[in-house]
Amino acid sequence: MARDKATIQRELERAKERLSAYMDRELEMLRGGVQSYGIGSRNVARYNMDLTAIRNAIKDLQNEIAQLEGELGSGAARKAVAVVPRDW
Repeated sequence: MARDKATIQRELERAKERLSAYMDRELEMLRGGVQSYGIGSRNVARYNMDLTAIRNAIKDLQNEIAQLEGELGSGAARKAVAVVPRDW
């Protein structure tokens, strides 16, 4: 299915926006954005999201952005091609 440049551009903008949000969240977590709970003498601190999950999402979004930029630049999606050498 071929997509036009406007569709790819919109997807690229959304992906960049999501990447920015994930990177902001990662930075916030690294700076100490944790929830702390205390009951009596016991205390618990936890993140809203797992830092590993955020970093995996960042990597996935970076790959998606690279692919979309490649589609925009070349005008066609990348295709896998295989060559099978034969000895006649």
